[in-house]
Amino acid sequence: MKIVFITAGAAGMYCGSCLRDNTLVNALRQLGHDALLIPTYTPITTDEEDASQRRIFFGGVNVYLEQKFWLFRHTPWIIDRLFNFRWLLKWVSRFAVQTDYSQLGELTISMLEGRQGNQAKEVEKLVAFLVDEQPDVVLFTNALLSGAIPAVKAALPRPVLVTLQGDDIFLDALPENDRAHCLELIRANDRSVDAYISTSTYYADHMASYLGIARERITVVPPGIQLAGHGEPQGIRTQEPFVIGYFARVCPEKGFHRLVDAFIRLRQQPGAPRTLLKASGWLGANQRRYFDEQLKRLDAAGLRSDFEYVESPTHEAKVRFLRSLDVLCVPTTYREPKGLYVLEAWANGIPVVLPAHGAFPELVESTGGGLLVAPDSLEDLTHGLHRILTDTDLRRRATQAGAAAVRQRYTAEIMARNTLAVVARYCPTLAAPPA
Repeated sequence: MKIVFITAGAAGMYCGSCLRDNTLVNALRQLGHDALLIPTYTPITTDEEDASQRRIFFGGVNVYLEQKFWLFRHTPWIIDRLFNFRWLLKWVSRFAVQTDYSQLGELTISMLEGRQGNQAKEVEKLVAFLVDEQPDVVLFTNALLSGAIPAVKAALPRPVLVTLQGDDIFLDALPENDRAHCLELIRANDRSVDAYISTSTYYADHMASYLGIARERITVVPPGIQLAGHGEPQGIRTQEPFVIGYFARVCPEKGFHRLVDAFIRLRQQPGAPRTLLKASGWLGANQRRYFDEQLKRLDAAGLRSDFEYVESPTHEAKVRFLRSLDVLCVPTTYREPKGLYVLEAWANGIPVVLPAHGAFPELVESTGGGLLVAPDSLEDLTHGLHRILTDTDLRRRATQAGAAAVRQRYTAEIMARNTLAVVARYCPTLAAPPA
């Protein structure tokens, strides 16, 4: 079966959606399917084998020029190719990532207008490519790309599905009028969508209400990871100092500052275990000031020497980092729709302490792989970290439960088979073996 996935590059960032899409495409190929991963805006960034095609659609430079200048909406396609070189898009990404989402309302509206928007020429390029490729099914991996779907559906009578895995985070950052217009356009494009896939039950419920689509049209396919390269679970440490770890983008929405608060509070408690704090994950130039503010707070508490930021640019470095921890904590301020870092921690025998919102409850409650704490309570977060570090039996049980769950329920192959089962409902010729 030939399946085309259309994903959005994240301007050089390590993006959970890109990582999930890349892992899924590689897993489908391993199952014998012809799966293509088509990047848009910029190349994707991944620490595993990059499955994406070299050609990039809706290249970020062309999209911007077409939005700002009438002339570029009518230039020959061969001219557009000059602005679509991967090296150029990667270089531009260094500046684009610093753009505040709230400034992108007009561009997002235009993209969602499809053939009626300023990027109509880019829509035609994608349609022409898909007509040449003749896939059996097309999956857009976020609703913000849905402006192209009516044109694709008109030119190619094939099933078109959309994966929901974080669209609201971007939309919520837009000015209210722009957000309302975007939602109106997404609902209009929905008429050309056959079905939706969500990465968690929480997110399926939320997005059904948020977008105004029927909940029964959304099927949950939990994320999975490729276990190759992850280490077998190791025995838990029982001697201090214990290491609390953070692995995610370093930014306010991922809650790094909350973990710094809890670490300081924990270290100030009489009789608390000796702990260190380590962080890793993508740190962009736009978040350097935020990161430096956290360092100043650690300095003021006399704990700067007990904190370490570790670069993890490769899969091997990520695994080494995770295996150096005793517990992973990413206390997000927003409601996480996926939580790939939870699965990666479990794969390496690391339990988690997480806020009880978003996808975290269904991950932790169904597995026993850690503790849930009140989302906005510093006291509860500090207590959760203290408890899992001092209760050896609890930490051992959580370690074993998480490691078992990720191998039994959250592998890349299981994610691929579950995705095929959804696709099979709309492609009768596909026999999808059960996960």
